[in-house]
Amino acid sequence: MVEENFIKVDGNKIRYLESGNSKETLVLIHGLGASAERWDQVIPMFSKNYRVIVPDLIGFGYSDKPLVDYTPEFFSDFLGKFFDTIGIEMASLIGSSLGGQITAEYASAHPEHLEKLILVSPAGVMKQSTPALDAYIMAALYPNEQSAKNAFEMMEGSGEEVDQKIVTGFLERMQLPNAKLAFMSTILGLKNAEVITKKLTSIEIPTLIIWGSDDPVIPITNADEFVSSIKDCRFYRMDRCGHTPYVQDPVHFSSIVLDFLANNRV
Repeated sequence: MVEENFIKVDGNKIRYLESGNSKETLVLIHGLGASAERWDQVIPMFSKNYRVIVPDLIGFGYSDKPLVDYTPEFFSDFLGKFFDTIGIEMASLIGSSLGGQITAEYASAHPEHLEKLILVSPAGVMKQSTPALDAYIMAALYPNEQSAKNAFEMMEGSGEEVDQKIVTGFLERMQLPNAKLAFMSTILGLKNAEVITKKLTSIEIPTLIIWGSDDPVIPITNADEFVSSIKDCRFYRMDRCGHTPYVQDPVHFSSIVLDFLANNRV
């Protein structure tokens, strides 16, 4: 069972999904322009062992989209307030892409609340755009069936057709009030932010980096800076996967994550 819940954080309505009743908590953070549904295929596997919490980040999905500057620091602060509001004192965190950068920012500032950290193709060190990212941004600004379908197929990097549900959900969300403004504010916030390398050196909790070998959005060459900067870090390359390996190969992704969470190994 996956429950949909809403809470207020700083007066903003925040949507999140919850599944599982374990005493151990696992929080999943989606990427740019996405929502909690991005994790649909792995939530059932994780909820057998963990209480799984999956928010729509402020500014995205079906959470409120206030007119603010969506910087990495803003998202990190939001994550802390979300934890406080929902009553999470200790958790492990998984962040994908933008969500990876946000969770890394949070881990560098609040290690006392985290057990383990998993970053999936995280943003934060790449300063130049890529054709796949450009296509995704254009699909967000001018959402239509073809542009969204092309962007998601490029991001997967496999040449296979993308699930129509992913395309439809993206188009619906980008039509919501202030969705495009929040999206573009986030892009500007990322562009103007310093690379995250210095903050990575302060992360001391056990960390796993997972990267799709064929990621065209944030290429796997960016992994080196994360792996070399984080003290207690492991790295796993998921072959034949693009930017979202948990969508393309959810069973294998889940097994790698669960083994790391339980045994500190990959």
